[in-house]
Amino acid sequence: MLFSAACGGGDSTSVNGVGIVVTTTVLGDIVANIVGSEASVEVLMPPGADPHEFQASARQAASIHKADLVVANGLGLEAGLNPVLSSAVDAGVRILNIGPSVDPLPLGSDPDSLDPHVWLDPIRMITAVDVIVTELELLEPSIDWSTSGDDYKEELALLDWELEALMGTIALETRKLVTNHDSLGYFAGRYGFQVVGVVVHGGSTLIDPSSDELAGLVDVIEEEEITAIFAETTEPEVLARAVGSEVGWDVEIVDLYTGSLGPPGSGAETYVAMLGANADLVVSALG
Repeated sequence: MLFSAACGGGDSTSVNGVGIVVTTTVLGDIVANIVGSEASVEVLMPPGADPHEFQASARQAASIHKADLVVANGLGLEAGLNPVLSSAVDAGVRILNIGPSVDPLPLGSDPDSLDPHVWLDPIRMITAVDVIVTELELLEPSIDWSTSGDDYKEELALLDWELEALMGTIALETRKLVTNHDSLGYFAGRYGFQVVGVVVHGGSTLIDPSSDELAGLVDVIEEEEITAIFAETTEPEVLARAVGSEVGWDVEIVDLYTGSLGPPGSGAETYVAMLGANADLVVSALG
């Protein structure tokens, strides 16, 4: 590994009776690093789940309705959870959507649509920590949430510094990304990359590209002399491989951790480790 990072987070045992439900594995790890043993954290999605498609079980829906706080990404990411989250809002459950609070970017060329993949920029997640801490202070002011929050923000700032240094080893002319879907805009913006092509356009993975769109992408790959397509551990590689096979040279398909943390033993079990693992894969493919 080119990159090494401390691991933290995971479910914790509540000693104060504060129960938090979190939608995604990424936000689950971030919340767990903030609350430590001061609250219980239930993460709805298992590692490897596509956050666009995931739907809650009856037990999970009940957990959402009983929670003191639900932390979600928002910006349309958790499409499969929208019905149960809307029901919880109507029932008076406290729901914190992180995405709208961290300066979201437009999605592709559509100024009316916002990119939900905000966690792929650790600086935005430093802001997210502040947003979560503020909400926890409103929920339970007797607990010192800010100290652990500040500690975790320092870890994220170090992560960003290390990622920036590592991405600096890639020549500027090769900092071009072709991705499986529109998920790497925040990463590209933070570390000086250009997204030149996308297999499945839009913020969701549920859209089917046309044959003309795929043929156009092959042309872009050949014009830009692209050697890798960055796919995702949460999505099939079928379309990415089909596009790559049409190019006049070998195109590597590289699976990044974008929508979910990795399973135990993957080296991407925490948010910090996940971004570190992705950085290693990008450098290996383009460096």
